[in-house]
Parts: sequence; C-alpha cells; structure tokens
Amino acid sequence: MSAFWDHSAAILLCADQPKTTAIRKLLSENQPVVVWWGTPIKARNILTRLFREQTISRNGLDQALVRLGALMRYWHEVVPTDRVRLMAQELLDAHALRTSDALELGAALIWAREVPRGRRFVSADSHLAFAAERLGFSVRRLQANRVLKAQPAWRPSPEDPAWVAPSLLWEGL
Repeated sequence: MSAFWDHSAAILLCADQPKTTAIRKLLSENQPVVVWWGTPIKARNILTRLFREQTISRNGLDQALVRLGALMRYWHEVVPTDRVRLMAQELLDAHALRTSDALELGAALIWAREVPRGRRFVSADSHLAFAAERLGFSVRRLQANRVLKAQPAWRPSPEDPAWVAPSLLWEGL
C-alpha cells in the first residue's frame, strides 16, 4: 500500500544509522513512496547543515546525497499547485505548523484526494505527525537518531562567518 513520507521520514532513508534496516523494511511495506515536491530540497538542507555542523563527515554527506538521488528517481512527488497552496493556507489557520510543513501536509491531503482516513503518513516529526493524525491519516511514527533530530534554528550573528550584514544584501540593486 502506498504511503506519504514527510521530509523527516525521507531523510532517514538517506541516513546511515542503526535503524535504517527497520526503516527500509517499512519502505518495502509502503510502496510506492509519495513525497512533497519540496522534500528533496528540505532533505539536502538538513544533510548539508549536519555536515557544516560536523555532525556527519564529507563521506557521510556524499553517501547520503547519493541515496537521496536514487530515492528521487524512485518516489512519486506531489507538485506545487494552487490547490496545494490553498490547502496549506487552510492548514495554517487550524494547526500550529511551520510554512513548509503546511505545504507538505497540504500535498499529502491532495495525494489522499482530501480524504485522509486510512491513508498512510510516515513521519519522524512529532508536530507534523500530530497534525496528520488530527486530519485522519494513519500515521506511522519513526524515531530519528538524535543526530537527525531538529536542531535549533540558525540565528545570524556578526561573529558567524556565514553572516551577511543586511545592508550588503541591497548593494548594487
């Protein structure tokens, strides 16, 4: 039976960690895999952040990106449409979600033809899984390795080499 895999579940398919075998078994039981169009972008963002934070090695990043590329050829993507955007806007009114999570959950609803009852939703993100359950999805919660759990958001700081002064963003415009 097919299942919608959110970004947090999809990233676990790319990771080289002890629970990967169990996750791959779950993958074999939930085919075809359906994801939101933005999932590869979000997954790459998480993987590169883990590399920058020196949580994973360059080799670990390279292997995870190869796995991500293979998955992208395999899974089905719900593309961004006006209907997905409308669903996301409505979800933001009813649930405490981040914008990207509302888009992802909106895509899941479109995949489920707006009738989520009995449709599978795979997630390692507790907030997104909770919202999906409230909508009626049959949620399979995964436990992420602590390395892949959400990290605090990056806050710009002049001491950070990646920081750019806001005034520099407007130069030359």
